[in-house]
Amino acid sequence: MAEPEVELDLTIDDLVPKSPERLAEEKKESGNHLYKFKNYKGALVLYEEAIKLCPENAAYYGNRAACYMMLGMYKKALEDALKAVALDSTFTKGYIRMAKCYIALDDLSGADQAIRRASELGGTDCASNERKALESLRRLHEDAQRAMEAGDFRRVVFCMDRCLEYSPSSSKAKLMKAECLAMLGRCQEAQEIANDSLRFDSFDTEAIYVRGLCLYFEDKDEQAFKHFQQVLRLAPDHKKAMETYKKAKLLKQKKEEGNEAFKMGRWQQALTLYNEALTVDKNNRKVNAKLYFNKATVCSKMNQIKEAAEACTAALELDENYVKALLRRAKCYTELGEFEDAVKDYEKLYKIDKSKTNKQLLHEAKIALKKSKRKDYYKILGVEKTASVDDIKKAYRKRALVHHPDRHAGAPDTERREQERRFKEVGEAYGVLSDPKKRARYDHGHDLDEDGSGMADIDPNMVFQTFFSRGGQHFDFNAGGGFPGSPFSFQFG
Repeated sequence: MAEPEVELDLTIDDLVPKSPERLAEEKKESGNHLYKFKNYKGALVLYEEAIKLCPENAAYYGNRAACYMMLGMYKKALEDALKAVALDSTFTKGYIRMAKCYIALDDLSGADQAIRRASELGGTDCASNERKALESLRRLHEDAQRAMEAGDFRRVVFCMDRCLEYSPSSSKAKLMKAECLAMLGRCQEAQEIANDSLRFDSFDTEAIYVRGLCLYFEDKDEQAFKHFQQVLRLAPDHKKAMETYKKAKLLKQKKEEGNEAFKMGRWQQALTLYNEALTVDKNNRKVNAKLYFNKATVCSKMNQIKEAAEACTAALELDENYVKALLRRAKCYTELGEFEDAVKDYEKLYKIDKSKTNKQLLHEAKIALKKSKRKDYYKILGVEKTASVDDIKKAYRKRALVHHPDRHAGAPDTERREQERRFKEVGEAYGVLSDPKKRARYDHGHDLDEDGSGMADIDPNMVFQTFFSRGGQHFDFNAGGGFPGSPFSFQFG
C-alpha cells in the first residue's frame, strides 16, 4: 500500500542557505528577547555568537557591552564599547556606554571625554544623566580629599560610600575607604576590603599597603614591615608606605627603649621615652593605649598617683575595654580616696570579666566607699589604724580637753557650736575605738547604726565624765555656760 503524500510548508527562504549576516541578526534578536526578561547570561551567549558571525558589526559589541554592564563586569563592558566606537565612530550609544563604564570604574577623565563625544553626536541633552553623575563624583572626590588632609576619616568614609553608589567597581574608592577605616581602628573591615581587591590583583600596591597599615595598628610589627617592604619593592615612590614604615620603626624603637629602661628601674628615663613614643603616630590607637598604660605604671612606681590615673584614662579613651588600664586606674582612684570612681571602674571590670578575683575587688571597693562616707574615727582622734588601746585613751584625753564646750563658753556662737560638734565626734570616736567588738566591726566596714552598735544615742558628756572620773581625777574648767546640761568640774589627783 502506498504511503500518503506529506505536504511540506516550505518557502523559498527555507531552501536557500542563510547568510552569516542573517544568522547573526537572528542571534541578536533572540539575545534581545532574553535581555528584555533579564536573562543576561543567556543573552550574553547569543550576542557572542552574533559577534562570531559578524565581527565587524558595532551594534553587536554595544549589545554585549550592555549585557556585561548588567552583570557588573564593567571592564569587559568598556572593552566592547571601545570596540564598537572603533568600528563606527558615529555610534552614539557606544559613547554613552563608555561613559557609564568609566563612571562605574571611577575614571573621571575617560567619562568626561566619552560624554563630550556623545554630546557632539547626539546633542547637548545626550548623556545628561552621565554628566550629572560625573559632576557628583567630582564633588565627592574633592570633599574626600579635603577631609583626608584634615584627618577627618569619618567624612572620607562617608564620601567614598557615596562614590561607590556611582562607581561600584572603583578599586580606588574601596581602598581609600579601607585606609580610613583602618585609621578609625576598624581594621577588620579594612582588611576584608583589601583582601577582596587582592583576590583580583595580588600585586595591588594600595591593597597591600592597607593590609600593612592594619597589621601596624594591631601591633603586629614584623608582619607590617614585610607588607610595607613589598609595597616599596613594587612602587618605590609610594609616599604613604615610606612614611608609615619609618613611623612604625621609630615607634617600635622608642617603645622597646622605654621597656628596657623600665626593666632597669630607670623610671624617669622610661617615662621620657614613653612620652616620646606617644608623639610618633597619634593614629596608632592600640599601641598608644599600651604606651599610656606603661606610662601609668611608671608614674605609680614614682608615687605620682594622680598622673598614673590620668595616663590610664588616656589609655581607656583609646581602648575602652583595656582591662589592665581599668584595673590600675581603679587602684589609683582608691589611693586618691576617689572611691565612687573606683567602684565604677571595678563594676566595669567585673562586667568584662566575671572572675572571682574581680568580684572580690568590687566587693572591697564598695566597702571602701561605704567607709569613706562614715566619720573617720581614727582621723578624729589623730591616731593610726594600728593604734593600741593606750594610744587611743591618750588621744581621747588630749582632744576631749581641747574641744570641751566649757573651755569655749565665752567664744562667739559659731565657734562654740563648732567646738561642741568636735567634742561630740571625739566622744563617738572613743566610744567605738575603745570597744574591741565595735572597733572590729567598724574596721570591716559594717554599719554600726544598722546592727544596733551605733553611736547615735551616745552622750559625749557621760563619756567624758566616765573617762576623767576614773582614778579620782577632778578637773574644773572654771567657766559658766558650757555644753548644755553639764557644767562639769573635775579634779586630777
